[in-house]
Amino acid sequence: MVETLKTLLGTLLLLFRSRSRLQAEILVLRQQLIVLRRTAPKRVHLRALDRLLFVLLYRLWPGILDSVAVIRPDTIVRWRRRGFRAFWWWKARRRLGRPGIAKDMRDLIREISHANPLWGAPRVHGELLRLGIDVSQSTVAKYMLRIRRPPSQSWRTFLHNHAGAIVSIDLFVVPTIAIRMLFGFVALHHGRRQLVHVGVTAHPTAEWLSHQISEAFPWDSAPRHLIRDRDGAFGEIFKQRLHVMGIRDRPTAPRSPWQNAYVERLIGSIRRDCLDHLIIVDERHLRKLLREYADYYNGLRTHLSLNKDAPLGRPVQSHGMLCQLPHFGGLHHSFVRM
Repeated sequence: MVETLKTLLGTLLLLFRSRSRLQAEILVLRQQLIVLRRTAPKRVHLRALDRLLFVLLYRLWPGILDSVAVIRPDTIVRWRRRGFRAFWWWKARRRLGRPGIAKDMRDLIREISHANPLWGAPRVHGELLRLGIDVSQSTVAKYMLRIRRPPSQSWRTFLHNHAGAIVSIDLFVVPTIAIRMLFGFVALHHGRRQLVHVGVTAHPTAEWLSHQISEAFPWDSAPRHLIRDRDGAFGEIFKQRLHVMGIRDRPTAPRSPWQNAYVERLIGSIRRDCLDHLIIVDERHLRKLLREYADYYNGLRTHLSLNKDAPLGRPVQSHGMLCQLPHFGGLHHSFVRM
């Protein structure tokens, strides 16, 4: 710093010297630079103040580049460009990115994710859309308390265009507190992913399964096609019931659960959302839970395949006070406007 001040003072004193003396000093200084460049290292170490001084002189008199001997002229130009970028970065540093959402919106996202720790960003985003709040899913994922990977369906099926006429069924095992095995029965309509029927039994016989089909599709509501696996419980009585009701039986290939992916995904949702967090007491308890889950699944739970709507349709509520509706003793919560 002291040396720089001396240089500035010396420059001011040059204004009062004669022209011949200035020319002599210039020659002496140039000769000294020649001598120093012979012995000095190839890379000269400069301080930040030295760089600033060179840049200011270049800005005032661009022609000085021809007189620079210690550093290359391109170096000064590069320093000036770097300082220009740093200046504008500092000036615009508070206005980077998109504007944030309101605090009450952030609190609502955190409240929904806190009340439903099993939900991911797509489920929370679907809940907000049903409440009339239009924010992006990336914003929801940013402000959630817990970020989870969204569920995905990677399989494809040629039956997609005929989903409205297809129903799939399956059985799944549920252990009780007394180490007793119960069998749950579900029937899923592919059109709107509607859970049309649930049943529980300890002995899934063909007679019982045929009776469940009659209960699930009374009168003229029977589907055109029914997809099932090759479980031995689907015996001749069950097949005859399907034939009488005009339903075409479509069993999957052996050891190919992916061919019945819709209902397999439903059973996984039932386990993750409900059964994995509860202890089943008996058959009556399981039947009550499955019926409650069917009502929740069809009327309130949002689905990615339905543009984040419920199977039975859930209206968008834009006005009113927000209220929480607990399900399964508070395991899940729905948000509605009253």
